Amino acid sequence: MIPEFEKLRDDEVEILLKAPAYVSVLIAGADDNIDKSEIQKAIQLAKVKQQKARESLLGYYKAVGERFENDFMTMIEELPHKAAERGPAINRELKKLNLILPKLNKTFSTEFYASLKDIAKKIAESSGGILGYLSVSYEEAKLMELTMINDPAKK
Repeated sequence: MIPEFEKLRDDEVEILLKAPAYVSVLIAGADDNIDKSEIQKAIQLAKVKQQKARESLLGYYKAVGERFENDFMTMIEELPHKAAERGPAINRELKKLNLILPKLNKTFSTEFYASLKDIAKKIAESSGGILGYLSVSYEEAKLMELTMINDPAKK
């Protein structure tokens, strides 16, 4: 188990472990279309984060990495297919982090939040555009800041 999670309930740990997949589906599907490059980027990011995350998050991303692809693909299948319905469902799940993050070590929660925002940015940049420019859609840009999650650094 991840030391930071010892004081958490199982349902809280589950939300934390699913958070990168929720963020990936939210951003990838912002335009109603989750394309192949966004799926590949999300899976690749989960693998990279297992080795190149901030030191305090390495154990977390090893646990996430074991289940990320399954969580991600299951969410794509089970969540509503229209962004207008899927977005609010994911927002409800991500808002639960606002009750969980204050229970964690401030360094861990701050780095966790920054890492989720990094995932959002990289997923948004993974599809579309011309030569890498204008690759972030308006819908993705609105969601990339993950405003449904309170920034733990500001508490």
